[in-house]
Amino acid sequence: MIELTVNGETRRLDIESDMPLLWALRNELGLTGTKFGCGIAACGACTVQVNGNAMRSCVTPVSAVQGQSITTIEGLSAEGLTDVQQAWIEHQIPQCGYCQSGMIMAVSAHLDNNDSSSADETARAISNICRCGTYPRIKRAIASLQEQRRSGGVQQFDPAATPAQENNV
Repeated sequence: MIELTVNGETRRLDIESDMPLLWALRNELGLTGTKFGCGIAACGACTVQVNGNAMRSCVTPVSAVQGQSITTIEGLSAEGLTDVQQAWIEHQIPQCGYCQSGMIMAVSAHLDNNDSSSADETARAISNICRCGTYPRIKRAIASLQEQRRSGGVQQFDPAATPAQENNV
C-alpha cells in the first residue's frame, strides 16, 4: 500500500512501489492534467511539484515521493487561476496546449523559489519542450510575471483585455 499526499489530500493506493508517479496520478487518481509526453523525463509534459519543486513524474517512482507534498495542475490553486496561468492566457501561449500544464508547473515552481532571477535566467532554467514553439510568448509572459511580482502587484485577469492575435509564434 502506497500513501501519497496529492493536492493536499492523503490518498492510499494499492499499487507497486516502483509505479511511475505519472501513472498513479492519471490512472489511479484520475488527475489527467499531468500529461505523458516522452517517458524519459526529457520533454516536461509530466511536470508536477513535489514540496514546491518541479519534478518529472514519468520517471519518479511513487515510493520516492511518499510523505511529500505533491501538487498537480489541478491543485495549483484553490483560488482560481494563478498569476502564471493568467499570464499564459494574456500572452496567448497555448496552441495545442498539450505541454502547457507541465510548463506552468515548472515556471510556477521556479518563480516561487527564485524571487530574484531574471527573465533570461528563468527561461534557461525551464527545460520543458513546447512542440508548437511558443517560446517567445512564454518568455514575454515570464518577464511580465517577474515585473508584477517585483512591483508587488499581481493583477486580476481580465479576459477582455487580452492582446490581439499575433502572427508570429
